Amino acid sequence: MKPSERVIANLAKSHSQYHAVALMKAAFKGKGYQKLEESEPWILVPGGKYFVTRNGTSIIGFAIPESPIQGFQIVSTHNDSPSFKVKPSAFLPGPYGTRLNVEPYGGMIMYSWLDRPLSFAGRVVVEGKKGPEEKLFDLEEDALVIPSLAIHQNRDINSGHAFNAAVDTIPLISLDKKEGAFNDFLSEKLGTGEKVLAHDLFLYIREEPRIVGLDKDLLLCPRLDDLSSAYSSLEAILSIEKKEGKIPVFASFDNEEVGSMSRQGAMSDFLVATLSRILLALGKDEAQRYEAFASSTILSVDNGHANHPNFPAVADPTTSVKLNGGVVIKYNAGGHYTTDAQTSAYVKMLAAKLKQPIQEFTNRSDLRGGSTLGNISNTQVSIPTADIGLPQLAMHSSVELCGIEDINRMVALLKEHYLG
Repeated sequence: MKPSERVIANLAKSHSQYHAVALMKAAFKGKGYQKLEESEPWILVPGGKYFVTRNGTSIIGFAIPESPIQGFQIVSTHNDSPSFKVKPSAFLPGPYGTRLNVEPYGGMIMYSWLDRPLSFAGRVVVEGKKGPEEKLFDLEEDALVIPSLAIHQNRDINSGHAFNAAVDTIPLISLDKKEGAFNDFLSEKLGTGEKVLAHDLFLYIREEPRIVGLDKDLLLCPRLDDLSSAYSSLEAILSIEKKEGKIPVFASFDNEEVGSMSRQGAMSDFLVATLSRILLALGKDEAQRYEAFASSTILSVDNGHANHPNFPAVADPTTSVKLNGGVVIKYNAGGHYTTDAQTSAYVKMLAAKLKQPIQEFTNRSDLRGGSTLGNISNTQVSIPTADIGLPQLAMHSSVELCGIEDINRMVALLKEHYLG
Protein backbone atom coordinates (compact mmCIF):
# COMPACT_ATOMS: atom_id res chain seq x y z
CA MET A 1 0.00 0.00 0.00
CA LYS A 2 1.34 3.43 -0.94
CA PRO A 3 1.63 6.12 1.76
CA SER A 4 -1.03 8.16 -0.04
CA GLU A 5 -3.53 5.31 0.33
CA ARG A 6 -3.05 5.25 4.11
CA VAL A 7 -3.34 9.05 4.24
CA ILE A 8 -6.61 8.90 2.28
CA ALA A 9 -7.96 6.16 4.56
CA ASN A 10 -7.32 8.40 7.59
CA LEU A 11 -8.88 11.41 5.89
CA ALA A 12 -12.10 9.44 5.41
CA LYS A 13 -12.40 8.91 9.19
CA SER A 14 -11.50 12.42 10.35
CA HIS A 15 -14.83 14.19 10.72
CA SER A 16 -13.44 16.55 13.38
CA GLN A 17 -10.09 17.47 14.88
CA TYR A 18 -11.02 15.32 17.91
CA HIS A 19 -11.40 12.27 15.69
CA ALA A 20 -8.18 13.10 13.84
CA VAL A 21 -6.15 13.22 17.05
CA ALA A 22 -7.81 10.00 18.28
CA LEU A 23 -6.60 8.32 15.06
CA MET A 24 -3.11 9.74 15.57
CA LYS A 25 -3.00 8.47 19.14
CA ALA A 26 -4.05 5.00 18.01
CA ALA A 27 -1.39 5.04 15.28
CA PHE A 28 1.33 5.96 17.78
CA LYS A 29 0.21 3.26 20.21
CA GLY A 30 0.21 0.73 17.38
CA LYS A 31 3.88 1.51 16.78
CA GLY A 32 4.85 1.15 20.44
CA TYR A 33 4.75 4.82 21.48
CA GLN A 34 4.03 5.37 25.17
CA LYS A 35 1.48 8.00 26.26
CA LEU A 36 2.75 10.74 28.56
CA GLU A 37 0.68 13.09 30.70
CA GLU A 38 1.52 16.78 31.05
CA SER A 39 0.42 16.62 34.69
CA GLU A 40 2.85 13.81 35.61
CA PRO A 41 6.65 13.40 35.73
CA TRP A 42 8.33 12.20 32.55
CA ILE A 43 10.83 9.36 32.64
CA LEU A 44 12.39 9.01 29.19
CA VAL A 45 15.01 6.52 28.06
CA PRO A 46 17.24 6.24 24.97
CA GLY A 47 15.38 4.23 22.34
CA GLY A 48 12.00 5.12 23.87
CA LYS A 49 9.06 6.43 21.85
CA TYR A 50 6.44 8.75 23.34
CA PHE A 51 3.50 11.04 22.64
CA VAL A 52 1.56 13.65 24.61
CA THR A 53 -1.74 15.42 23.92
CA ARG A 54 -3.34 18.65 25.06
CA ASN A 55 -7.09 19.24 25.26
CA GLY A 56 -7.79 16.31 22.97
CA THR A 57 -6.93 18.23 19.79
CA SER A 58 -3.18 18.83 19.77
CA ILE A 59 -0.60 16.06 19.83
CA ILE A 60 3.19 15.77 19.85
CA GLY A 61 5.03 12.50 19.25
CA PHE A 62 8.78 11.88 19.42
CA ALA A 63 11.39 9.12 19.49
CA ILE A 64 14.60 9.27 21.58
CA PRO A 65 17.72 8.12 19.70
CA GLU A 66 20.14 5.80 21.48
CA SER A 67 23.10 8.10 20.79
CA PRO A 68 23.81 11.50 22.44
CA ILE A 69 21.16 14.08 21.57
CA GLN A 70 22.10 16.68 18.96
CA GLY A 71 18.84 18.63 18.71
CA PHE A 72 15.40 18.16 17.15
CA GLN A 73 14.03 17.53 13.66
CA ILE A 74 10.47 18.88 13.93
CA VAL A 75 7.47 18.81 11.62
CA SER A 76 4.61 21.12 12.56
CA THR A 77 1.08 20.78 11.11
CA HIS A 78 -2.49 21.57 12.11
CA ASN A 79 -5.57 19.37 12.27
CA ASP A 80 -8.48 21.83 12.29
CA SER A 81 -10.33 23.03 9.19
CA PRO A 82 -12.85 25.79 8.45
CA SER A 83 -16.36 24.73 9.44
CA PHE A 84 -19.37 25.79 11.48
CA LYS A 85 -19.34 25.25 15.23
CA VAL A 86 -22.56 24.28 17.00
CA LYS A 87 -23.58 26.79 19.68
CA PRO A 88 -24.45 25.60 23.23
CA SER A 89 -28.20 26.19 22.86
CA ALA A 90 -28.40 24.73 19.40
CA PHE A 91 -32.04 24.14 18.50
CA LEU A 92 -33.81 27.05 16.78
CA PRO A 93 -37.46 25.92 16.52
CA GLY A 94 -39.70 27.95 14.21
CA PRO A 95 -42.89 27.78 12.16
CA TYR A 96 -41.12 26.19 9.18
CA GLY A 97 -38.97 23.66 11.05
CA THR A 98 -36.08 23.52 13.46
CA ARG A 99 -32.68 24.89 12.52
CA LEU A 100 -29.33 24.36 14.21
CA ASN A 101 -27.66 27.40 15.74
CA VAL A 102 -24.10 27.52 14.36
CA GLU A 103 -21.38 30.10 13.83
CA PRO A 104 -18.43 30.15 11.40
CA TYR A 105 -15.14 28.63 12.52
CA GLY A 106 -12.31 29.96 10.35
CA GLY A 107 -12.53 31.53 6.93
CA MET A 108 -14.41 29.17 4.66
CA ILE A 109 -15.92 29.52 1.18
CA MET A 110 -19.47 29.70 2.47
CA TYR A 111 -21.41 28.86 -0.70
CA SER A 112 -19.63 25.50 -0.92
CA TRP A 113 -21.54 24.35 2.18
CA LEU A 114 -25.00 24.96 0.70
CA ASP A 115 -27.29 22.17 -0.54
CA ARG A 116 -25.04 19.38 0.72
CA PRO A 117 -25.83 16.58 3.19
CA LEU A 118 -24.25 17.56 6.51
CA SER A 119 -23.72 16.09 9.94
CA PHE A 120 -21.75 17.09 13.04
CA ALA A 121 -18.96 15.56 15.10
CA GLY A 122 -16.53 16.42 17.87
CA ARG A 123 -16.66 15.77 21.58
CA VAL A 124 -19.22 15.85 24.34
CA VAL A 125 -18.50 16.08 28.04
CA VAL A 126 -20.73 13.97 30.26
CA GLU A 127 -21.34 13.79 33.99
CA GLY A 128 -19.18 10.93 35.19
CA LYS A 129 -19.00 9.29 38.59
CA LYS A 130 -15.75 11.10 39.42
CA GLY A 131 -16.32 14.29 37.45
CA PRO A 132 -16.61 15.40 33.82
CA GLU A 133 -15.75 12.74 31.25
CA GLU A 134 -14.95 13.38 27.60
CA LYS A 135 -16.39 11.27 24.79
CA LEU A 136 -16.00 11.36 21.03
CA PHE A 137 -19.27 12.04 19.23
CA ASP A 138 -20.24 11.63 15.59
CA LEU A 139 -23.89 11.82 14.54
CA GLU A 140 -23.03 9.94 11.32
CA GLU A 141 -26.33 10.78 9.65
CA ASP A 142 -27.37 12.91 6.67
CA ALA A 143 -29.09 15.07 9.25
CA LEU A 144 -28.70 18.67 8.13
CA VAL A 145 -28.79 20.84 5.03
CA ILE A 146 -28.26 24.55 4.39
CA PRO A 147 -30.78 25.23 1.60
CA SER A 148 -30.03 27.93 -0.95
CA LEU A 149 -32.47 30.75 -1.58
CA ALA A 150 -34.06 30.16 -5.00
CA ILE A 151 -32.77 32.29 -7.86
CA HIS A 152 -36.33 33.55 -8.39
CA GLN A 153 -36.12 35.23 -4.97
CA ASN A 154 -32.54 36.47 -5.37
CA ARG A 155 -31.95 37.31 -9.03
CA ASP A 156 -28.48 38.69 -8.29
CA ILE A 157 -27.10 35.50 -6.71
CA ASN A 158 -24.81 34.80 -9.68
CA SER A 159 -23.50 38.36 -9.66
CA GLY A 160 -22.08 38.07 -6.16
CA HIS A 161 -23.64 37.69 -2.76
CA ALA A 162 -22.49 38.85 0.67
CA PHE A 163 -23.26 35.93 2.96
CA ASN A 164 -24.71 36.75 6.36
CA ALA A 165 -23.69 33.99 8.80
CA ALA A 166 -26.75 34.63 10.97
CA VAL A 167 -29.13 34.20 8.01
CA ASP A 168 -27.68 32.41 4.97
CA THR A 169 -25.81 29.53 6.60
CA ILE A 170 -28.08 28.24 9.37
CA PRO A 171 -28.83 24.56 8.62
CA LEU A 172 -32.23 22.92 8.73
CA ILE A 173 -32.26 19.80 10.93
CA SER A 174 -35.96 18.87 11.17
CA LEU A 175 -39.40 19.91 9.97
CA ASP A 176 -40.67 19.16 13.47
CA LYS A 177 -40.46 21.69 16.25
CA LYS A 178 -37.55 20.46 18.41
CA GLU A 179 -38.15 22.28 21.67
CA GLY A 180 -36.21 19.99 24.03
CA ALA A 181 -32.70 20.79 25.25
CA PHE A 182 -29.97 20.02 22.71
CA ASN A 183 -27.87 18.30 25.40
CA ASP A 184 -30.78 15.92 26.03
CA PHE A 185 -30.80 15.12 22.31
CA LEU A 186 -27.06 14.33 22.49
CA SER A 187 -27.59 12.13 25.55
CA GLU A 188 -30.22 10.18 23.68
CA LYS A 189 -27.91 9.73 20.68
CA LEU A 190 -25.09 8.51 22.94
CA GLY A 191 -27.40 5.72 24.07
CA THR A 192 -25.68 5.29 27.44
CA GLY A 193 -27.99 7.34 29.63
CA GLU A 194 -25.18 9.71 30.60
CA LYS A 195 -26.02 13.37 31.12
CA VAL A 196 -24.32 15.66 28.61
CA LEU A 197 -22.95 18.79 30.27
CA ALA A 198 -21.27 20.53 27.31
CA HIS A 199 -20.01 19.94 23.79
CA ASP A 200 -17.55 21.03 21.09
CA LEU A 201 -19.21 20.00 17.84
CA PHE A 202 -18.54 21.00 14.22
CA LEU A 203 -20.44 20.49 10.99
CA TYR A 204 -18.89 18.27 8.37
CA ILE A 205 -19.90 17.46 4.82
CA ARG A 206 -21.00 13.87 4.24
CA GLU A 207 -18.65 13.23 1.38
CA GLU A 208 -15.95 10.57 1.13
CA PRO A 209 -12.53 11.17 -0.46
CA ARG A 210 -12.75 10.63 -4.22
CA ILE A 211 -10.06 9.90 -6.78
CA VAL A 212 -10.91 12.06 -9.81
CA GLY A 213 -9.54 13.00 -13.24
CA LEU A 214 -9.17 10.95 -16.41
CA ASP A 215 -5.80 9.71 -15.15
CA LYS A 216 -7.10 9.11 -11.59
CA ASP A 217 -4.31 11.24 -10.15
CA LEU A 218 -6.28 13.85 -8.20
CA LEU A 219 -7.85 13.70 -4.75
CA LEU A 220 -11.13 15.53 -4.09
CA CYS A 221 -11.71 15.50 -0.36
CA PRO A 222 -12.92 17.52 2.65
CA ARG A 223 -10.32 18.88 5.11
CA LEU A 224 -7.25 18.44 2.89
CA ASP A 225 -6.00 21.65 4.49
CA ASP A 226 -4.23 20.58 6.59
CA LEU A 227 -4.97 16.95 7.45
CA SER A 228 -3.35 15.70 4.25
CA SER A 229 -0.07 17.21 5.46
CA ALA A 230 -0.65 16.12 9.06
CA TYR A 231 -1.19 12.50 8.04
CA SER A 232 1.79 12.67 5.66
CA SER A 233 3.92 13.77 8.61
CA LEU A 234 2.49 11.00 10.76
CA GLU A 235 3.15 8.43 8.04
CA ALA A 236 6.75 9.64 7.83
CA ILE A 237 7.61 9.50 11.53
CA LEU A 238 5.99 6.10 12.01
CA SER A 239 8.04 4.65 9.15
CA ILE A 240 11.48 5.43 10.62
CA GLU A 241 13.67 3.79 13.23
CA LYS A 242 15.92 6.46 14.73
CA LYS A 243 19.10 5.18 16.38
CA GLU A 244 21.30 8.26 16.45
CA GLY A 245 21.39 12.01 15.93
CA LYS A 246 18.48 14.37 16.43
CA ILE A 247 15.11 13.66 18.01
CA PRO A 248 12.30 13.41 15.39
CA VAL A 249 9.24 15.35 16.58
CA PHE A 250 5.73 15.22 15.11
CA ALA A 251 3.51 18.14 16.19
CA SER A 252 -0.08 18.72 15.12
CA PHE A 253 -1.96 21.70 16.56
CA ASP A 254 -5.58 22.75 16.78
CA ASN A 255 -7.03 26.22 16.14
CA GLU A 256 -4.70 27.34 13.34
CA GLU A 257 -7.73 28.45 11.34
CA VAL A 258 -8.73 30.93 14.07
CA GLY A 259 -5.32 32.33 14.97
CA SER A 260 -3.65 29.61 17.11
CA MET A 261 -4.13 31.61 20.30
CA SER A 262 -5.68 28.81 22.39
CA ARG A 263 -3.85 26.76 25.03
CA GLN A 264 -3.52 23.97 22.44
CA GLY A 265 -2.61 26.24 19.51
CA ALA A 266 0.79 26.81 17.94
CA MET A 267 1.08 30.12 19.82
CA SER A 268 0.80 28.32 23.15
CA ASP A 269 3.71 26.85 25.13
CA PHE A 270 2.82 23.27 24.13
CA LEU A 271 5.75 22.78 21.77
CA VAL A 272 8.42 24.64 23.76
CA ALA A 273 7.27 23.03 27.02
CA THR A 274 7.41 19.56 25.44
CA LEU A 275 10.87 20.10 23.95
CA SER A 276 12.14 21.50 27.26
CA ARG A 277 10.72 18.60 29.27
CA ILE A 278 12.34 16.11 26.90
CA LEU A 279 15.74 17.69 27.48
CA LEU A 280 15.22 17.98 31.24
CA ALA A 281 14.21 14.32 31.44
CA LEU A 282 17.39 13.43 29.57
CA GLY A 283 19.53 15.36 32.06
CA LYS A 284 20.23 18.47 29.99
CA ASP A 285 20.72 21.84 31.70
CA GLU A 286 19.40 25.23 30.54
CA ALA A 287 22.48 26.05 28.42
CA GLN A 288 22.25 22.67 26.69
CA ARG A 289 18.57 23.33 26.01
CA TYR A 290 19.39 26.47 24.02
CA GLU A 291 22.20 24.66 22.25
CA ALA A 292 19.73 21.96 21.21
CA PHE A 293 17.22 24.54 19.93
CA ALA A 294 19.95 26.26 17.89
CA SER A 295 20.87 22.91 16.33
CA SER A 296 17.26 22.07 15.39
CA THR A 297 15.09 22.58 12.32
CA ILE A 298 11.31 22.93 11.89
CA LEU A 299 9.40 22.20 8.73
CA SER A 300 6.06 23.98 9.05
CA VAL A 301 3.83 21.94 6.74
CA ASP A 302 0.60 23.61 5.68
CA ASN A 303 -0.86 23.32 2.19
CA GLY A 304 -0.19 25.98 -0.44
CA HIS A 305 -1.96 27.38 -3.49
CA ALA A 306 -1.47 25.83 -6.90
CA ASN A 307 -1.94 28.04 -9.96
CA HIS A 308 -5.63 27.95 -10.85
CA PRO A 309 -6.34 26.97 -14.49
CA ASN A 310 -9.36 29.30 -14.65
CA PHE A 311 -7.71 32.24 -12.87
CA PRO A 312 -4.05 32.45 -13.95
CA ALA A 313 -4.00 36.20 -13.31
CA VAL A 314 -4.23 35.82 -9.53
CA ALA A 315 -0.81 34.11 -9.40
CA ASP A 316 2.48 35.94 -9.16
CA PRO A 317 4.01 36.16 -12.67
CA THR A 318 7.05 34.15 -11.53
CA THR A 319 5.04 31.48 -9.73
CA SER A 320 4.09 28.26 -11.51
CA VAL A 321 2.79 25.74 -8.97
CA LYS A 322 1.11 22.63 -10.38
CA LEU A 323 -0.82 19.78 -8.81
CA ASN A 324 1.45 16.72 -8.75
CA GLY A 325 4.36 19.05 -9.49
CA GLY A 326 6.10 18.49 -6.18
CA VAL A 327 6.22 19.90 -2.64
CA VAL A 328 5.91 23.70 -2.44
CA ILE A 329 8.28 26.01 -0.56
CA LYS A 330 6.41 29.15 0.53
CA TYR A 331 7.91 32.65 0.85
CA ASN A 332 6.63 35.99 2.14
CA ALA A 333 8.59 39.22 2.65
CA GLY A 334 6.24 40.27 5.45
CA GLY A 335 7.12 37.28 7.61
CA HIS A 336 3.82 35.41 7.25
CA TYR A 337 5.99 32.52 6.08
CA THR A 338 9.31 31.90 7.84
CA THR A 339 11.31 30.49 4.93
CA ASP A 340 14.65 32.24 4.33
CA ALA A 341 17.57 31.43 2.05
CA GLN A 342 19.11 28.96 4.51
CA THR A 343 15.97 26.98 5.27
CA SER A 344 14.92 27.04 1.61
CA ALA A 345 18.29 25.60 0.63
CA TYR A 346 17.86 22.91 3.27
CA VAL A 347 14.53 21.79 1.77
CA LYS A 348 15.93 21.89 -1.76
CA MET A 349 18.84 19.65 -0.71
CA LEU A 350 16.42 17.15 0.85
CA ALA A 351 14.42 17.07 -2.39
CA ALA A 352 17.55 16.74 -4.53
CA LYS A 353 18.72 13.79 -2.44
CA LEU A 354 15.42 12.07 -3.23
CA LYS A 355 15.48 13.27 -6.89
CA GLN A 356 12.16 15.02 -6.30
CA PRO A 357 10.91 18.14 -8.09
CA ILE A 358 10.38 21.17 -5.87
CA GLN A 359 8.10 24.17 -6.42
CA GLU A 360 8.20 27.71 -5.03
CA PHE A 361 5.26 29.94 -4.14
CA THR A 362 4.92 33.65 -3.49
CA ASN A 363 1.72 35.65 -3.44
CA ARG A 364 1.10 38.21 -6.13
CA SER A 365 2.48 41.41 -4.59
CA ASP A 366 -0.90 43.15 -4.36
CA LEU A 367 -2.71 40.15 -2.79
CA ARG A 368 -2.52 39.33 0.89
CA GLY A 369 -1.97 35.65 1.64
CA GLY A 370 -2.67 33.73 4.81
CA SER A 371 -0.39 33.04 7.73
CA THR A 372 0.48 29.63 9.11
CA LEU A 373 2.31 27.76 11.86
CA GLY A 374 5.96 28.63 11.32
CA ASN A 375 5.98 32.28 12.33
CA ILE A 376 3.50 31.60 15.14
CA SER A 377 5.57 28.78 16.68
CA ASN A 378 8.69 30.96 16.49
CA THR A 379 7.13 33.42 18.93
CA GLN A 380 7.53 30.68 21.56
CA VAL A 381 10.65 28.79 20.49
CA SER A 382 13.17 30.26 18.04
CA ILE A 383 14.27 27.50 15.68
CA PRO A 384 15.21 27.81 11.98
CA THR A 385 12.02 27.10 10.04
CA ALA A 386 10.85 26.58 6.47
CA ASP A 387 7.20 26.78 5.42
CA ILE A 388 6.29 24.09 2.90
CA GLY A 389 3.10 22.34 1.82
CA LEU A 390 1.16 20.26 -0.63
CA PRO A 391 -0.11 22.27 -3.62
CA GLN A 392 -3.90 22.36 -3.77
CA LEU A 393 -6.88 24.11 -5.32
CA ALA A 394 -10.14 25.28 -3.70
CA MET A 395 -8.49 25.92 -0.33
CA HIS A 396 -11.10 26.44 2.41
CA SER A 397 -13.92 25.04 0.32
CA SER A 398 -16.00 22.28 1.90
CA VAL A 399 -14.12 19.94 -0.47
CA GLU A 400 -10.62 20.62 -1.78
CA LEU A 401 -8.36 19.27 -4.51
CA CYS A 402 -4.76 18.04 -4.50
CA GLY A 403 -2.48 15.67 -6.41
CA ILE A 404 -2.01 12.14 -5.10
CA GLU A 405 1.65 11.83 -6.10
CA ASP A 406 2.44 15.00 -4.14
CA ILE A 407 1.32 13.18 -0.97
CA ASN A 408 3.78 10.36 -1.63
CA ARG A 409 6.55 12.90 -2.27
CA MET A 410 5.72 14.77 0.93
CA VAL A 411 5.92 11.58 3.00
CA ALA A 412 9.33 10.76 1.51
CA LEU A 413 10.62 14.31 2.06
CA LEU A 414 9.50 14.44 5.68
CA LYS A 415 10.96 11.00 6.32
CA GLU A 416 14.30 12.26 5.04
CA HIS A 417 13.98 15.31 7.31
CA TYR A 418 13.22 13.16 10.36
CA LEU A 419 16.26 11.01 9.63
CA GLY A 420 18.59 14.02 9.34
